[in-house]
Amino acid sequence: MEKIKFEADDGSIVEFYVEEQTKIRGISYLLVSDAADGEANAYILKDTSEDDSPDACYVLVDDDDEIEAVFHVFEQMMEDVAFRNE
Repeated sequence: MEKIKFEADDGSIVEFYVEEQTKIRGISYLLVSDAADGEANAYILKDTSEDDSPDACYVLVDDDDEIEAVFHVFEQMMEDVAFRNE
């Protein structure tokens, strides 16, 4: 599992594990977690960078409808993982 580092708006570094990735209607999404094994918090990140940008810019998805749609795709991709919504 790949571990990636993100720079937060305040300049701090946040590390996540990439569980899965997908592209929907030309938009890249990552399903990331804060732990490699066992119970972990999962987040859906969306790439908001321009197509010609050399760097990706990921933000947390906060729209409930978008979260539900993308989550459903990731759930189908990862049938062997149990998700809980808390």
